[in-house]
Amino acid sequence: MIIAHDLGTTGDKATLVSADGELVAAVTSSYATDFGPGGKAEQDPEAWWTALGTATRELLERTGTRASDVEAVSFSGQMMGAVLLDGHGDPVRPATIWADTRSTAETATLVERVGMEQGYAITGHRLNPTYSTTKVMWVREHEPEAFARAVTVVNAKDFVGHRLTGELATDPSDASSTNAYDQRTGEWSAEILEAAGLPASLFPQVLPSTAVLGRVTRDAARATGLAEGTPVVVGGGDGPMGALGAGITGPESGTYCYLGSSSWVSLASDAPLYDPGMRTMTFNHVLPDRFVPTATMQAGGASLEWVVDTLAPREADVDGNRYARLLGGADEVEASGDGLFFLPHLLGERSPYWNPAARAVFAGLARHHGPAHLTRAVLEGVAFNLWTGLRAFEELGVEVTSVDAIGGAANSPVVLQVLADVWGVPVVRRSLTDEATAVGAAVVAGVGVGMFDDFDAAKRFSAEVATATPDPERHERLAASYALFMEAYERLEPWFDKL
Repeated sequence: MIIAHDLGTTGDKATLVSADGELVAAVTSSYATDFGPGGKAEQDPEAWWTALGTATRELLERTGTRASDVEAVSFSGQMMGAVLLDGHGDPVRPATIWADTRSTAETATLVERVGMEQGYAITGHRLNPTYSTTKVMWVREHEPEAFARAVTVVNAKDFVGHRLTGELATDPSDASSTNAYDQRTGEWSAEILEAAGLPASLFPQVLPSTAVLGRVTRDAARATGLAEGTPVVVGGGDGPMGALGAGITGPESGTYCYLGSSSWVSLASDAPLYDPGMRTMTFNHVLPDRFVPTATMQAGGASLEWVVDTLAPREADVDGNRYARLLGGADEVEASGDGLFFLPHLLGERSPYWNPAARAVFAGLARHHGPAHLTRAVLEGVAFNLWTGLRAFEELGVEVTSVDAIGGAANSPVVLQVLADVWGVPVVRRSLTDEATAVGAAVVAGVGVGMFDDFDAAKRFSAEVATATPDPERHERLAASYALFMEAYERLEPWFDKL
């Protein structure tokens, strides 16, 4: 048995996976996010650790699994954060997570010293406040006492791995989400760290995703219910892990879309995919010598969650069907075809604009527009924004003939149909929409301890279960509306800056 932990934005999902590819059970333990003004988005790393222990114990108890039957533990974790640790491995302050965009001034300094194009060439990413490096710079500028106590900066899965084993390391996938990792050399970038004024010693060693980080210590065993000595595999970031779980292992695997809190379109490649317009970025894959070109928006599934929470609050949800009710209504109306658009930039934006000042907007509201129209506009806005990433891939020579969909929102036939109609290609729901990242972590763990021969083990877990085929006439109308969607952002961009 393997336990795979998916440390996401809203909680830790612990999944028990058998050697023959069966997802036995999963348990989620939630934690909170502190969203605040100016782009603040923080979490308590101790809450991650508590959630991991709670989820592990409940998973073992619910399934009747003995701790000694767990042959490996690994992780998929939220990326692009900054967990500053002292010499004992304890956090010196809350973690700034991927959604935190306060470090705009620090980013401007880094761009001035390195250059945006040079930064993109080194890291595969724009220099941007959503990445780890400028978050660390922000702490240095605004909380110097906390920064002075920090000796290491890591991401979420690295922190809990350290708590389990006492060992500290990261992997190439998470390293590539920091804006400090040179994809060309596979090392931390001396040029960027010098420009940032950060010592190289602040960044941990980089091990393969499949490396055994260490073994569960006695204290960690007491805290989690795991057996002392259980191997712990390094793991990787949730984006590349989701790709592996979806079976995206090489160029032949095609394109996929992840529909979680943040959402993205992505593929696997043998080399970084550099976009002259810098609309997309490239992460390192959890597979050796593979890469994951990606176009990520900040609030994909989060936009759907927001509109449902706003229009149908949980406390007023008498039948438990608020999502189904609103999505069902959205399937019966027009949005952009009726002059209504939604710019889905609730948390600023990464692809394609890389603008932390961007904000969400309903444009074209009329008196007859109701909850169904608003929900439909949100779905179309997310689809339009992701389509920009797909179009960028196509301009760079990637043939997009269909898109596999994973993540919670992929469970909705309405969502899939909107995506298919906007993109003009079939959208295929996989059988593990909610479990792809956990499956990726389980496969990495299995390869790391010799349970699985290779990464093709991921194919055991997933199958195609539904396909949304685009309506040609609707696609033609939506393609025309897409131009207006893009124009709305362009016209509002100067106004966003004034906010």
